Amino acid sequence: MHLEPTAAAKPKVVIIGAGFGGLEAARALRKADAAITVIDRHNHHTFQPLLYQVATATISPADIAWPVRSILRRQENASVMLGIVRGIDTKARVVEADTISLPYDYLVIATGVTHSYFGHEDWQNGAPGLKTLTDATKIRSRVLLSFERAELAKNEDDRKRLLTFVIVGGGPTGVEMAGAIAEIARQTLRFDFRHIDPRAARILLIEAGPRILPAFPEDLSAYAEKSLRKMGVEVMTSTVVTDVKRDHVMLGMRRIDSEAIIWAAGVKASAAANWLGAEADRAGRIKVGADLSVPGHPEIFAVGDTATLATPIPGIAPAAKQMGKYAGEVIAARIAGKTPSQPFVYRHAGDLATIGRKSAVVKLNKLKLTGFTGWLFWSVAHIYFLIGIRNRLMVAMTWLWNYLTYQRGARLITRDDRPE
Repeated sequence: MHLEPTAAAKPKVVIIGAGFGGLEAARALRKADAAITVIDRHNHHTFQPLLYQVATATISPADIAWPVRSILRRQENASVMLGIVRGIDTKARVVEADTISLPYDYLVIATGVTHSYFGHEDWQNGAPGLKTLTDATKIRSRVLLSFERAELAKNEDDRKRLLTFVIVGGGPTGVEMAGAIAEIARQTLRFDFRHIDPRAARILLIEAGPRILPAFPEDLSAYAEKSLRKMGVEVMTSTVVTDVKRDHVMLGMRRIDSEAIIWAAGVKASAAANWLGAEADRAGRIKVGADLSVPGHPEIFAVGDTATLATPIPGIAPAAKQMGKYAGEVIAARIAGKTPSQPFVYRHAGDLATIGRKSAVVKLNKLKLTGFTGWLFWSVAHIYFLIGIRNRLMVAMTWLWNYLTYQRGARLITRDDRPE
């Protein structure tokens, strides 16, 4: 089905992806005299920085996700489409999705990233990554099922395997997952079982590089590692995973048995570069110009994790939002007959990672925060950037309750993730 524009005189702007970058681009165009279409494979926007809290039963999926139509319902020049993009015809200027074709005058690609297994795609079944709500609920079920099945285990070897949790990748997601699982085992579940002691769980954080949190200063990285070790996490740096199966990982010749393996080691961009036939880096990100447009296609912009510039920009939410806003403003200026001249300039706000209860590391320019102060700043910052008063209140109250009681209220097993 080919969609004809409802207002032929208005320029058509198509935005692929309703993540941080896509939504900011749409908002930047709210006053433009244009017909804007946002298309995404999901009907909701997810606050990805808190996905790990869904995966570790702290909050429910609804606390960090919002319907895209609801977010844009008051923007009269914007419409929302649910669909999976299959390709882009740059000559005809048409986006081809599974059920519709969308003509465009301007195009913003904000399709984000997915997991990278460095050429070992078969590892995905054994070690799911964490990029969507589906991923988060799958990991949550796998973690909680491990404790449940350990309670029923007939021998000590099975029990040890089921109480071993392996997180591959020592970036912020890996560190946050390791700390959260340690808290579940040491605090939340400590009195809930009769045949096992959850505190006996073994949590391993495996990082191929020389230190965890490599984007942070060395002193903050060392603080995070010390904090994790104090929580009982085994931090293994300069250690490369050579194979992953459903019930074990291989570290060279060393085998570690586990049925709760989580991948946080790498990402790759969507297929957007292939759609355009554009030049991309090793991770598949489109190499864009100073105004975020695709070389040879001044009407096409790539933002967020879909794009890379000459000066690398971190793959974090603030960067995606800045890029999306800039691209939207450039398009709005062109529609208004103006010629924007300023290139995109990224302003780094800082780096944050929580380690666990009352502990986090924060780097804001020259300011460094750790411990409870860092955790408090991290909490306030994340609550502030949530969408809607209801979600902010719900997450704040949930965190306060968890802090006071050590309980996690979203401990639901929503799928049977046992091996066949």
